[in-house]
Amino acid sequence: MKNSTSNPAVYFTADTHFGHEGMMDGRMTRPRPFGSIEEHDEALIANWNAVVRPGDEIWHLGDFAYGCTVDHAKDVFRRLNGTKRLLHGNHEKRGKQLAWASQHEGFVDVTVEGTRLFLCHYAMRAWPSIWRGTLHLFGHTHASLPDTRRSADVGADACGFRPVRLDELRARMAQAKDWPEELAAAADAGEIR
Repeated sequence: MKNSTSNPAVYFTADTHFGHEGMMDGRMTRPRPFGSIEEHDEALIANWNAVVRPGDEIWHLGDFAYGCTVDHAKDVFRRLNGTKRLLHGNHEKRGKQLAWASQHEGFVDVTVEGTRLFLCHYAMRAWPSIWRGTLHLFGHTHASLPDTRRSADVGADACGFRPVRLDELRARMAQAKDWPEELAAAADAGEIR
């Protein structure tokens, strides 16, 4: 029997934008705190591999690389630990050409650690089974939308430029001020927690 330290973990990330110099100057979001795109990419690779072990699973919720060559994207991808799964984002021309364990369009409904998750590159205002406790994880917004009690941004900008586990996301959601709109009235009435 395996002990808990050898069991594969599941991680989430999005919006790494490897090779995308536009991340440095704030054309698309707040400028990222790196001196060059080379420093950016090396830091994100190091941060990824510091938490994700080779046998772990990682869901990338879109926008893996942008504005770089396919060869650069392949080189970065090769260096990253884990069984990597991609949910396509809006900048996925290069990402679609990589050897992911699986690739998905639109959304994925998956259970991780006994919790049903609705994964999508885009933030949703409502999603399937929200009333039954399904959590929503998203990217795309580069930390411009706050978490709610049932949804969280897993993008690099929102997560210290590293992949995160569900327990960390649950802790963030528990600290969120707002409920998703669909649940707000019930939460105000004390019907859900």
